Amino acid sequence: MADTGAVKSEDTPFEGGPMDGRVLPVLVGPTGNPPKTYRIPVPDAAGGPPTVLVYRRVPRGHSKRLGLPRGWKYEFDPEGGARGRLKWPWSKPDPRAVRKPGDTQG
Repeated sequence: MADTGAVKSEDTPFEGGPMDGRVLPVLVGPTGNPPKTYRIPVPDAAGGPPTVLVYRRVPRGHSKRLGLPRGWKYEFDPEGGARGRLKWPWSKPDPRAVRKPGDTQG
């Protein structure tokens, strides 16, 4: 692993998708954990907009006694981040989820 100075990183394996089997150094945050999602922009060969690969952080394993995560790995998310946000009481409603009167779908 290359010396990054004061910035800490962790070698994290990737599973599924085009990055399957690769291990990359991922920067860790102040809590010592890598980010929950890892987005990799892949440029288009024809010069169009880049394709973004999305990987989600999952535990690599759990300890026997306390069940704590023993490290992290990233799994490919083919939907590309289609999961919704947290629903807090003070959050505005999602404009895509608002139904209009007379709408028969839903």
